[in-house]
Amino acid sequence: MIDRGELLRKLALNVARFSLLGPIAGGFYRGVGAILMLHRVTAAPGEAIGANRHLTVSPQFLDALLAEVGRLGYRFVTMDEAVDRLTSRSRGEPFVTITADDAYRDNVQEALPVLEKHQAPITIYVAPALIEGKALLWWDVLERIVSCRETIYLATGRGKVALDCSTPAGKLNANNAIHDYLTRDVPEEDQRAVIRDLALAAGVDPDGPNRETLMGWDEIRAAAAHPLVTIGSHTVHHYNLRRLAEDRARREIVDAGGILEIELGARPRHMAYPYGYVSAVGEREVALAREAGYSSAVTTRHGMVQAEHARHLHSLPRISINGRYQRVSHVRTMLSGITTPLANRGRRVVTL
Repeated sequence: MIDRGELLRKLALNVARFSLLGPIAGGFYRGVGAILMLHRVTAAPGEAIGANRHLTVSPQFLDALLAEVGRLGYRFVTMDEAVDRLTSRSRGEPFVTITADDAYRDNVQEALPVLEKHQAPITIYVAPALIEGKALLWWDVLERIVSCRETIYLATGRGKVALDCSTPAGKLNANNAIHDYLTRDVPEEDQRAVIRDLALAAGVDPDGPNRETLMGWDEIRAAAAHPLVTIGSHTVHHYNLRRLAEDRARREIVDAGGILEIELGARPRHMAYPYGYVSAVGEREVALAREAGYSSAVTTRHGMVQAEHARHLHSLPRISINGRYQRVSHVRTMLSGITTPLANRGRRVVTL
């Protein structure tokens, strides 16, 4: 099944790659470095219908990518060093720092051996409620629900709706419809109850993805002791902060740091906003992260790190290492900087 949006994005990447735009733009758009964003790194993702395949890359692809990043002259640094380089305005070779959201177990089991090979540090952002099962990996639960049903009956504020899941296209459409309903119409605090009810009606264990794919506290503590690993905060419940009242958003940001300090013995210095896109992070959230004392906070906005980001350490862009674009040439094109203005209405410095 063809995803038209994905096809157009790949076409744009290939046009930039085979034209002279990348080399010409590199000096202006490349900036001082890049923050790469991972989620899962595994050779066996066990995808059901492919709704979340953008969140997974293979260890083999990561290995090839890091080799290419090194060949291009980037230096692998920690998030601490990335911030230090920005604030000190130090020059030198461009840097790459690697991040991973949600604390998937494969970050340690399958990604870390690759990172060790290339001596590439990683910052893993942890949401305590996901680790403790108080919040759900609801997007993974949803895919499991849709994959095993012919029809889903979704109770909405406008009444019950029947969603056809009898074909591959129908399953993806149903997945997208429920995803949109949960992220637009259902309050963040109520999503868990809605997805749990749908899962139980479908005979799906709603706690399965958390238990099977996320690290526990002992595993996170062991990861934190590794010289290449930094643990950061991903808020408490992985809520869309922009949909919360200000006091609740503040507690999500501040309390996550406190919980991680209790569990790990050190307060995290870095944070990632859940979801990280326009409707999830605004000026209020950036101010809250700064007030909470984090040294940096990253979004999911697409862009290279520029020297000007020294004034925007709590709204740093990242380059998504996306499972739908597992070609080293695609990431090489992104690292040239040419895709930053293409994705951001001509802007070179991407913040909010």
